[in-house]
Amino acid sequence: MEISELQKARYEYKPKLPASLSLALDEIAVKEGGPTEALSDREEFKKIFARTYGKPVVAFSKGGEGRKLSRRALRVGAILSGGQAPGGHNVIAGLYDGLKAGNPDSALFGFLDGPGGLVDGKHVELSAQAIDAHRNTGGFDIIGSGRTKIETPEQFAASLETAKKLALDAIVVIGGDDSNTNAALLAEYFLEKGSDVKVIGCPKTIDGDLKNDFIETSFGFDTACKTYGELIGNLARDAGSAKKHWHFVRLMGRAASHIALECALRTKPNVCLISEEIEAKALSLESVAGSIVDSIVKRAVKGDDFGVVLIPEGLVEFVPEIKRLIAELNDAVSGDAADEGLSLEARLEGLSSRVSAESMRALRAMPADIAGEFLADRDPHGNVQVSKIQTEKLLVGMVEARLRELKKQGAYKGKFTPQTHFFGYEGRCAFPSNFDADYCYALGFGAFALVAAGLTGYISCARNLTAPAAEWEAGGAPLTMMMNIERRHGAQKPVIKKALVDLDGRPFRAFAALRDDLAVHSRYVFPGAIQYWGPPEVSDDVTATLRLERGGE
Repeated sequence: MEISELQKARYEYKPKLPASLSLALDEIAVKEGGPTEALSDREEFKKIFARTYGKPVVAFSKGGEGRKLSRRALRVGAILSGGQAPGGHNVIAGLYDGLKAGNPDSALFGFLDGPGGLVDGKHVELSAQAIDAHRNTGGFDIIGSGRTKIETPEQFAASLETAKKLALDAIVVIGGDDSNTNAALLAEYFLEKGSDVKVIGCPKTIDGDLKNDFIETSFGFDTACKTYGELIGNLARDAGSAKKHWHFVRLMGRAASHIALECALRTKPNVCLISEEIEAKALSLESVAGSIVDSIVKRAVKGDDFGVVLIPEGLVEFVPEIKRLIAELNDAVSGDAADEGLSLEARLEGLSSRVSAESMRALRAMPADIAGEFLADRDPHGNVQVSKIQTEKLLVGMVEARLRELKKQGAYKGKFTPQTHFFGYEGRCAFPSNFDADYCYALGFGAFALVAAGLTGYISCARNLTAPAAEWEAGGAPLTMMMNIERRHGAQKPVIKKALVDLDGRPFRAFAALRDDLAVHSRYVFPGAIQYWGPPEVSDDVTATLRLERGGE
């Protein structure tokens, strides 16, 4: 297979480890903190997780008192769960290298196509050759990924049977909040059934919404934002050169706006919408569009009929009237094939008796193609597929209508030429940045150390991430301490709490302090491609979000 020079260089990159994981294994001690608690509903969690609740946070350090790592041969299974995120291969590489450093007879198995591979017993033993072919590369193609949720008694029983057949000592689940919730439930189930199979999680999601006091960032976020940042910078450069286009860019991030905020901090667009702020202020979609119109009009006065607008993917779910519309549609729309064959007008007429007058007005005010997206195929749970709604086009239509009114009033004399974009898959499988390559390798090696220490129900962690990698603090945190009870699909369930953009946090406040100026002036920053080589302050740089959260500038 022909490979590029960049591929060759990435295969040869040697990820950096925290000092505590760079020691000879006999020198590593596992230090335990005090008991932990769930975020809420603690009595309920004590019942659900009777065998794994309340465990201490652990940290790896050099020598002294504490658990030691086992040197016996281990058999471990790895699962890549959910959407792709740059660095997943390095988690597996770090896990593999840790296992082989502990005992050359250890074996690593990959479950094919996600959690479903564990349930169905589909697996492959990973060889050194397979691992070496995927080091520091993007994608999840080494074993594939999937979105199967292990939630029925039959699925749990099948998972345990697979683990027994392979004589596994542990399973490592590499995924987001839902996947790691699954890991916690698996750990509890195995103990309940008298199995000694350990379960360890690793924090993955480019959306950046799996973070807390012990997970400073989820892997893949750094690379995805740098990839999107380059593309946004390119659009901003083109806008300033051509001086005639307004670029509306929708970015991944359904449940939270971390990607949009990070890209705004990196590139300084004219407008960046933050879903959490829109919900907190209960802004209407008309108000949101109006804020964009204000920027367009003010820039037109200066002769700048161009600009850049960033829009988080899940924006519509945070706008009160659209959130209400989606909730009503989830109950009112059947998704039957017969409905799909009807015209839009016929479907709207059929809905008029099943949704509120306010929701009907919102639907009828939308362009026909956008309204159709709200009524299109349901997801497996019967809900509107928000990720397929082209919010950028919806906003462009509303902005155009308002600008036409202003022109009639003589309040706007510019030219508005919009271009719409959705940046999603472009960032999911990029070559991981040096930060993500290092971070993921450390998480994988740390997952091995947690298994070798005999722990279960933990997530692998590395903290102090704005420091050089050698100074990162590696360890593990109990998954139950990150959980609360939420209503999901009509039932109360334990879940790891998603981290939304903190409107009082330093990253948001840093952007908010700039946006009135950015709305009028062109202050674009062009971050360029991810830098793999160069001064550490360039090639090993972290996200602006992480730097600000850790107290930097």
